[in-house]
Amino acid sequence: MSLLEITIKQAGYEKDQQIINDIQFSLESGEWVGIIGSNGAGKSTTIKAILGLLANLDGTVAFRDDASYAYIPERPIFYDEMTLWEHFDFIAAVEGLDNQRYWKNIESMVKLYGMASHVHEYPGKYSKGMQQKAMLLLAMASNPEIYIIDEPFMGLDPHAMKLFLQSVQAEKERGVGILMTTHVLDTAEKICDRFILIDQGRLRAMGTLAEIQKECNLPNGSLYECFHSISQGSEIDNE
Repeated sequence: MSLLEITIKQAGYEKDQQIINDIQFSLESGEWVGIIGSNGAGKSTTIKAILGLLANLDGTVAFRDDASYAYIPERPIFYDEMTLWEHFDFIAAVEGLDNQRYWKNIESMVKLYGMASHVHEYPGKYSKGMQQKAMLLLAMASNPEIYIIDEPFMGLDPHAMKLFLQSVQAEKERGVGILMTTHVLDTAEKICDRFILIDQGRLRAMGTLAEIQKECNLPNGSLYECFHSISQGSEIDNE
């Protein structure tokens, strides 16, 4: 079985208003899959369906052997009255990770990300870029088997983006599966193994860049060019 298998017939926020339809794909160990699409295409709704946050879901979401996962939302979420260090302490207590190795790893990561002097501050008062870094650090703290990441590049400066990409790549190399939504297609093209192209709430294409290029009849086309070719085709079909 794949690390994660998704079969969604339809799903939405209200009973009679379906946002996504006929979406089916999987995630393998050591694989980085990008869910791509324009704003409002259904990317974040797909993520919410996977996380079990939609009451109206007709379909199945199966994690292999109850694989652990960490979710990094587009808009960072923190406990208002807890410092970043207290967030790490909370994770340690919940996950049973309160040991020397855990804390040594935390100390190393906060130094790497330039957050060592801010760990006793409230994340809610951080800048947007610092909040994104804090969310990534909290996600990595529990060593999950799957990362589910929603639009990770918003608010990151070039240095923080480089650290993010290096960190997630290192996680991939230890066998973690990464599922990431983004509309930053030039970056996605460089880092993802496969792509799930969603447009107007439906799965329009799936596969490696080479496979999508073949489907679009654009043998040398960029991910951006393939995306727009498929999107324009779906608009014509719906007219």
